[in-house]
Amino acid sequence: MAAVKELAATVRSGTGKGAARSERRAGRVPAVIYGGGEPPVTISLEYKTANRLIYAGGFLTTIFEIDVDGKKVRAIPRDFQLDVVKDTPLHIDFLRLKAGAKLRLDVPVHFTGQESSAALRQGGTLNIVRHTVEMNVPADKIPDSITADISSLEMGASLHVSAVTLPEGCEPVITDRDFTIATMVPPRVDKSAADAAAGDEEKKEESDK
Repeated sequence: MAAVKELAATVRSGTGKGAARSERRAGRVPAVIYGGGEPPVTISLEYKTANRLIYAGGFLTTIFEIDVDGKKVRAIPRDFQLDVVKDTPLHIDFLRLKAGAKLRLDVPVHFTGQESSAALRQGGTLNIVRHTVEMNVPADKIPDSITADISSLEMGASLHVSAVTLPEGCEPVITDRDFTIATMVPPRVDKSAADAAAGDEEKKEESDK
């Protein structure tokens, strides 16, 4: 399950574009914590910390324990804005988490069993249809990923979500069909080589008559 990370923040009194620009000039990133049945809280984060977290990967699936001037708030990033030219963080939205809440997230799929796959040894290619699966997950037990074992996936076969063991309390958003996660594609046959082989076989058959 995803680990909870500590994050320091300060309350900012001003709102609007002018106040946000002032925070950025001071080397901070404006943000807001909302949801959970409580009023929104406008905060700011240290720029270097925010920039590092965003570009470290998995930012939108990481739970943070945000220390807002001494008060701890558990939240998860729901969105962030980057400067269109510099790709630097401009604003971050955090969703406040309450016990029992569920979130709708894209969870990465990790594939295992490549080393023992007979289909891959025979020249097959794993075609990944979904690198992530959109799921409803418990707010306090967000999985880092789900694991799909392809070791027994036969040539030309498909791996469906029903074949993947999902973490407790997690379920796909799509429930009306057993959708495909990956397929095992047979090796491509070179047509000219196949035609040549067929021609050689025909000649052999003629000579045997």
